[in-house]
Amino acid sequence: MQVRFGVDIFLKQLIDYQHQRLALVTNQAATTSTYIPTRQALYSAGFNLVKLFSPEHGLEAIGEDGRLIPNGIDALTGLPIISLYGDKLQPTADDLADIDTVIVDLPDIGCRFYTYLWTLTHVMEACALHQKPLVLLDRPNPLSGNLRLSEGPMLDENTCSSFIGRWSLPLRHSCTFGELATYWQQQRMLTLDLQVVKAKGWHREAFSRDWQSSFVPTSPAMVNAEAVLLYPGLGLLEATNLSEGRGTATPFQLAGAPWLDANQLVQQFNELNLAGVVGRAITFTPQSGKYAGQLCRGVMFHVTEPTHFNPVLSGLLFIKLVYDHQPDQFDWAPYPTHVNPTGKHHLDKLLGIPDSESLFELPIASFTKTLHKLVVCEAWAGEVNPYLLY
Repeated sequence: MQVRFGVDIFLKQLIDYQHQRLALVTNQAATTSTYIPTRQALYSAGFNLVKLFSPEHGLEAIGEDGRLIPNGIDALTGLPIISLYGDKLQPTADDLADIDTVIVDLPDIGCRFYTYLWTLTHVMEACALHQKPLVLLDRPNPLSGNLRLSEGPMLDENTCSSFIGRWSLPLRHSCTFGELATYWQQQRMLTLDLQVVKAKGWHREAFSRDWQSSFVPTSPAMVNAEAVLLYPGLGLLEATNLSEGRGTATPFQLAGAPWLDANQLVQQFNELNLAGVVGRAITFTPQSGKYAGQLCRGVMFHVTEPTHFNPVLSGLLFIKLVYDHQPDQFDWAPYPTHVNPTGKHHLDKLLGIPDSESLFELPIASFTKTLHKLVVCEAWAGEVNPYLLY
């Protein structure tokens, strides 16, 4: 499958923008289909880029998770970089005063608590407020656009809105940024002048391994396509005292701790016969993050059938197994970040529902029944269908 991204199409539209002053919201992981960074491609083609805006992890996509990113100067283009994960999350009137049009090209991994999505919403709001056109260069969803694979819970905006989930959306949404931007324009920002430049050659059933010959890491811990598949479930480990693999070569592909009874938990997990995933007992020593320098026993997860795998369901069931099997060692943990300095209520923010830790107090049969109700989001497909672009 030969896929061309929105930026590949946009590069041919220079004549429409050659007299406009442009700002670009992007990072190093946003590239053309031939792996040229978007900002370099636009700059070299003659687009009048005036400034850059960067999301969490910074323009180079190497900043530590949850850490403040300062403003700077781009070594590649010499342009000023305004951080949208620093002293502000949204461009100001002054930031946009010398701009005619804002261009957005950000990678995504199809998961609600991955923050580039919410940077997009802040930029949309700023453009609507200050009457600046927004051009979104679209990209395929690496988790596919198969809406049958969408997983909840749906975010409860009244109690759980945060920078890892501002608006109501399934945890795994199965849409592209262009589709979500179009949906939100109609639902929330009717005054926004939005143009989506569609990708070409992608169909909704395709995962990144079907259309991307080499995965471009989107952030320091999102290093390969396997991590993308597992992240909607194993990202929930951030709210626990289990390592999610940060500080190893395979973050978000494993779970562990020095005290984990890995062999028993692998057996219990595999006996669940969950579709498309198998666990394997391992040992590892993180170089940073939780349990840095300590030998950990853990479980490596292998996705065998992406088209049948439900990462949120699988991740929550694994946490429940540990919760029940090792109650004296397992614990919930805060996760301090720039946007949540105390780190409190992190599981609620990740799952998008209040009092989520209490779910794990249920007996396994009741937990499983409740969980299936939470992750099913059949209404989402119908709600977003009018805004699908592919």
